[in-house]
Amino acid sequence: MSLESNKTLGGIGAILVAIGYIASFTGYGAVLSLVGIILVLVAMKGLADYYNEPTIFNDTLYGFIFGVIGIIALVAIFVSAFAGLSMTSMMDPQQILTSFAAWIIAGVILLVIFIILQAVFYRKAFSTLSSKSGEKMFDTGGLLLLIGAILTIVLIGVIILLIAWILIAVGFFSIKTPVAQPSEAPPPPPPPS
Repeated sequence: MSLESNKTLGGIGAILVAIGYIASFTGYGAVLSLVGIILVLVAMKGLADYYNEPTIFNDTLYGFIFGVIGIIALVAIFVSAFAGLSMTSMMDPQQILTSFAAWIIAGVILLVIFIILQAVFYRKAFSTLSSKSGEKMFDTGGLLLLIGAILTIVLIGVIILLIAWILIAVGFFSIKTPVAQPSEAPPPPPPPS
């Protein structure tokens, strides 16, 4: 794919991730974020090939994998917590509530850890892309992703993540496409001798 296609895919993907954060209270938020991050992943592969820098894609892929593992771990903990609730009919209701709350808190902490690991790799990928493309918006967006991930335990982190993805979208759309230099005419043939 061309640089222009990768710019567009990445920009649209980043916008979808940002919209996913806004719509996270609906069932569509997760779907939009997933589609968006896959588009970003495809764009990062194309840009890694274009700039001949495989770490751009590799770090993005590692970040994506950590995000998926975090979600799977959260779902597994929630399923375990609800399964544990059904088996605790003989326990005191206060013990049941305490046990359930402990499971939920453990799940949220585990998710935050994986979100931070994801952000570390995304930050590395966007910093490398920033240095290769000359677009500083990626570096700023990557830093905000890391700060937002750390602060997700507090709700302000989600707002910072939203801002980060908007800046990353702007970065994708701002990558400068090199202008093709007009080819010089070949020198005239030497005069016949």
